[in-house]
Amino acid sequence: MRIDPDTSLGFLVSDIARMLRERFNETTQSVGLTQAQARTLMQLGRNEGISQVALAQLLEIQPITLLRNVDRLEQAGLLERRQNPTDRRARQLYLTPAAQPLLDEITALGRSLTEAALSGIAAGDRATLISTLQQIKGNLAEPAVAPDLSEPEAGG
Repeated sequence: MRIDPDTSLGFLVSDIARMLRERFNETTQSVGLTQAQARTLMQLGRNEGISQVALAQLLEIQPITLLRNVDRLEQAGLLERRQNPTDRRARQLYLTPAAQPLLDEITALGRSLTEAALSGIAAGDRATLISTLQQIKGNLAEPAVAPDLSEPEAGG
């Protein structure tokens, strides 16, 4: 039996995520940032004081890729590196005051994109969609249970 990409959960979620990323990239360019830089700032806003390695893990990118983004954002005056008080080798990342207006603008652009994506969907259906997606996320966050492939016992 062939999978229909128009009704397959995996295909639909993947396509929607790709389309949202493409649209978000278009909107972040309007504020002079790449999508990667905007994501870096947004995650840092939620996790100030985080190390570069931990931030790279949150963003699901390689540390060297993050390093380039951090360098550019630091040069733009949007974040700063500070020495970790307990580990001289480690640096912690913090937003500068100049970043907050930009974060507010990115958040507003994200809300606008979400509104466009959900256009024509009733409020109750939106709530159901979000709740259902949260349930799916929770289900997938649970450790996978391997199916029992052992042979049933004879006579049992």
